[in-house]
Amino acid sequence: MCLILFSYKNHPRYKLIVAANRDEFYERPTAIANFWEDHPDIVAGRDLEAKGTWMGMNKKTGAIAMLTNYRDLANNKPNAPSRGDLVSDFLIEDNTAEEYYQQRAAMLPQYNGFNLLIGQADNLHYTSNQFKSGLKKIPKGTYGLSNHLLNTEWPKTKKGKLKLEAITKERHFEVEHLFEALYDDELAKDNELPDTGVGLEKERWLSPQFIKSPKYGTRCSTIILVDNNNKSLYAERTYNPTTFEYDTAYYKFKIGE
Repeated sequence: MCLILFSYKNHPRYKLIVAANRDEFYERPTAIANFWEDHPDIVAGRDLEAKGTWMGMNKKTGAIAMLTNYRDLANNKPNAPSRGDLVSDFLIEDNTAEEYYQQRAAMLPQYNGFNLLIGQADNLHYTSNQFKSGLKKIPKGTYGLSNHLLNTEWPKTKKGKLKLEAITKERHFEVEHLFEALYDDELAKDNELPDTGVGLEKERWLSPQFIKSPKYGTRCSTIILVDNNNKSLYAERTYNPTTFEYDTAYYKFKIGE
């Protein structure tokens, strides 16, 4: 993922609301979101090159995991393990976030930079191998996560959080409004851009919530809703990178059933 916006324990109806965009090279083979044949309780897309995923849920255990890359090209490790395994392993294993982190803490520096959200809809945690604060339990609120640390004030995260707050201030809102909010390809102003070492031109075209470029961009948008009775919606909209026409898949289930 390249942008994750979420409202956590901050809505009268839903304990978790997630709106996220996945950015990736168009040529990288990917399976659209579905329940996995080899792990039928998991709903997620799948990276067919490394076999992991960037985001998903386990309908039986309620496990949720989401990942973004931390942009740091100067320290890129070409032979690092796939970061997508951090998500898929948590979804497969029946461990708490604390247990999972403790088992893997020593190996996390081997990966290229990442941000990881793991837990359940009412017990969410955050970690990154770019700081030394370990695993942090997330308090209620509205959050934005892109390719820096949680709630870093990049233009896309600031704008996205404001949009999410505006949509979810109502008890009842439409999923389509969340998809529409994610489909925002407006470039940020140059004076608002971060400096992540990729150069000004690339910072510009990486700055929108929805990225469009010849070879790389937003491949899909995902919405997760978990209400106070654990009824859940997992919806994914997959885009054609040339025409930006899309197909949307919806999966509804109750956690634990």
